[in-house]
Amino acid sequence: MDNQTKNNSNEELKKLGEKIKDIRIAMLTTLEDDGSLRSRPMATQQTEFDGTLWFFTKDNSPKVAEVAHDQHVNLSYAKPDDELYISISGTARIVRDQQKVKELWNPFVKAWFPKGPEDPELVLLRVDPGQAEYWDSPSGTMVQLYGLVKAVVTGKPPTEATEHKKVSL
Repeated sequence: MDNQTKNNSNEELKKLGEKIKDIRIAMLTTLEDDGSLRSRPMATQQTEFDGTLWFFTKDNSPKVAEVAHDQHVNLSYAKPDDELYISISGTARIVRDQQKVKELWNPFVKAWFPKGPEDPELVLLRVDPGQAEYWDSPSGTMVQLYGLVKAVVTGKPPTEATEHKKVSL
């Protein structure tokens, strides 16, 4: 990878990190043994985004078995009030690292793991993004509403300044 490509990749990672930093919950989609997709909400652990996303889970949860069967996952983030939608596909793996657990631990997690960071059922789900796609409409609600009304009147789709980008990470 040349320096320009590496710099572009670093910029895209930084931009992705900025977009998801204030969205606490992601929908994690895994593949079940029978080939069906399964999604559930997961709390993203707030850390300095370096391209890896971390989640706490229980060792005996179905997602652990699903990730063991097929590491491909998708994370969906949404902030509808800001018209921001993000889809991240990547690979997941289960991490049993007590030091990392303690590093990521916060009081919010205690609701699910009352025994604390030493809970023997607690493991980490690590997701390494491969691709991301996002839709971000930075315009205010009134601008969006005007665009929709204009589209209805003119019969032409809205041409608001929505940023839509697909990136490989």
